[in-house]
This record gives sequence, structure tokens and C-alpha cells, in this order.
Amino acid sequence: MQIDLSGRVALVTGGTRGIGREIATTLSACGARVAVVGRDADRATEAASAMSGEARGYAADVSVTSQVTSLVESVERDFGSLDILVNNAGLTRDNILLRLKDEDWDMVLAANLRAAFASVRAAARGMMKRRWGRIINISSVVGLIGNKGQSNYAASKAGLIGFTKSVAKEFASRNILANVIAPGFIETDMTSAMTAEARAALSAQIPLERLGTAKDIAGVAAFLSSEHAAYITGQVFVVDGGMVM
Repeated sequence: MQIDLSGRVALVTGGTRGIGREIATTLSACGARVAVVGRDADRATEAASAMSGEARGYAADVSVTSQVTSLVESVERDFGSLDILVNNAGLTRDNILLRLKDEDWDMVLAANLRAAFASVRAAARGMMKRRWGRIINISSVVGLIGNKGQSNYAASKAGLIGFTKSVAKEFASRNILANVIAPGFIETDMTSAMTAEARAALSAQIPLERLGTAKDIAGVAAFLSSEHAAYITGQVFVVDGGMVM
């Protein structure tokens, strides 16, 4: 089964590294034209230049609604449309609840949840006119099961799931599909610095006995962006090696 996204335009937030960059790279390899978004303009441009097809880098702080609105307008102007929106950007400010500061709560909710609201609201107008759209929000298994010291992060990722289900119901009649990918433990810069003992303990929690890779997430994103997923909306795809069942 081949995934052909030729003629589609995708916007990927947090697309300069990690999962976001792999998603952008995969969508590009499937034929989509890609807008790679990050906070740093040079990083975004560098990431876009590494794509196999047409891609452009954009700098934006997606926790700021005005910047999100301008970003979507720029992408639609530069590419002529916006068909696939991947909300991947996010951050953590971990601490136990009794030590969690108001600003840490607000910052995480703004970057992980309000940013998705702002980008979907901005992108949906064009999708509705064209009667085609794919919205993919990157949540986390933490949004399903919680985690000590991450009440703000868990709340933002759980909120993203409820938000996506509501969006799916609102826009289904216009052929705009909205789904969630909830990654488990994924290979990152942080996990690569772990000791062998710590990695073994982490892997022991996973039935597949390994951490996931960014490619594991990107493959699901490409599928959900395609016509192969034309009858799927409002769903949560947990990609965690079986950790949460």
C-alpha cells in the first residue's frame, strides 16, 4: 500500500527536530509540499532544505495566537492551500503539583493545547471551503494515564484528545477529519543519554521491549493524512509498543 500525498500541502509545527521533523520528512517523501514550523527561523529553513520535495521553513511561537494566525495566512499564500495540519509542537515544565507554579501551568497549556485550538481555527476556514482536510494532533500516553510530576503536561495532552473529538464532530460534514496520535516512550536526545540500566528498566515496561522511534509515529501520521484513512475521524492512535492497553 503506497501513500500518495501529491498535490497536498502540509503544515507541521515543532517540525525542526524529533518527531515533528520525521513527520515532515515522511509527508514530503509521500509527495506533499511541506511547511516546517519552529521557533528558530534558521532551524526551520535548514529542516525544510533537507526535505525531498518542495518545503519552506517558517518561524513562529505557536503559543501566541496572533503568530499562529499569521503563520496559516502565510502558508496559504505561499502554497495556495493548506490541507494537512499536524500539531506537534509542545513543551514540558515538570514538577510535583505542590511546587508547580502558575506560569508553568499556563505555559504548558498555551503551547500544548491553546496552540492547537488557534491553528485548527485558522486552518479550518480554508479546509471548509475546499471540503477536504486532515488534522492530526500529537498527544501522549500521559494524556491517557497521567504521570507523577506532569499534571500540567497530562492535562494539556488529555485536553487535546477531547478537543480533537469535538473538532471531528464539528467538521465531519465538510470532509475534514481530525485524529490524535498518542506516542509512548520514543527515542529522543534525552533517552539517548540514559544509562543502559535505565533504558533496560524503561523497556521492561513495554511489551515490545523497546522504545519507539520517530519513524513509528511518522508512519501513522502519513496514513492518517491519506485517502486510506478517509473513514477515520475522532480516534486516538496509541503508538507505544503495547505499554497502555
